[in-house]
Amino acid sequence: MSEKEATFYESPFYYVLETVKPERANNRRDTYRLNWWRHMEPRPAMWAAIRSSVARHGQACPGVPGARVVDVRLDAQRKAGHDGLARYIVTPTVAKHRLFGWLEASICADHQLIAIARDDDTTFGILHSRFHEAWSLRLGTWLGVGNDPRYTPTTTFETFPFPEGLTPNIPAADYAADPRAIRIANAAKKLDDLRKAWLNPPDLIRIEPEVVPGYPDRILPKDADAAQKLKERTLTNLYNQRPHWLADAHETLDRAVAAAYGWPENISTEEALEKLLALNFARRTRQENRS
Repeated sequence: MSEKEATFYESPFYYVLETVKPERANNRRDTYRLNWWRHMEPRPAMWAAIRSSVARHGQACPGVPGARVVDVRLDAQRKAGHDGLARYIVTPTVAKHRLFGWLEASICADHQLIAIARDDDTTFGILHSRFHEAWSLRLGTWLGVGNDPRYTPTTTFETFPFPEGLTPNIPAADYAADPRAIRIANAAKKLDDLRKAWLNPPDLIRIEPEVVPGYPDRILPKDADAAQKLKERTLTNLYNQRPHWLADAHETLDRAVAAAYGWPENISTEEALEKLLALNFARRTRQENRS
């Protein structure tokens, strides 16, 4: 958006003019200083990956129930039960708990989110397994006063060996009928549904239709008391409490992912890490031999 186009949004434009432009005038980066009315940088690579995925995979995925980008250039399919909107996976760069969630493609990810250009529940489930979490803790970095883990895509995502046949270089439609993928997708969707119900219980919220086409409906508190209660319902607080139903949902997901690798479903995390490392080495050797 050019500066002239931005002026049509009078109230936010004048707010940015008065409060943001003076600060940006001292910024050493030309992009921030000269384009002072823009929110940081537009991240064209991220949007190209997401839009390319949506354009090439716009149909429902049979067999699967209805920042910085990790550009896998794959599916962002529109599935039944998902309001017809494409989505992509996000995870915080730095967080106490390694959590993954969904953002609709119409929403711009914050600069502290890692965006992963996938839309299938199977990939979401594999990433949210304790095996990927343990891998990311071992290969990521640590940051901040609390020494919280930092998710670094080049060392945590790109090196992680997904189950054979369910890797990110394969479109989800190609493994939609795979029983392993379906089992993981079912468990992942159940986990996500349970979390959403806890975060926004029906007795505390009301759904307000968005006036701008293409954007998600707004979730609003029913009253002031509900708003106060909803402030405490964050994913961080949920995982700090880790109620039994949440632990059970994760265990179901972990068992599905372990089975997809061909491992015992009750495999220990340490043994799983050994197997993941061996799988990583084997695939790397295979690639080197091909080249």
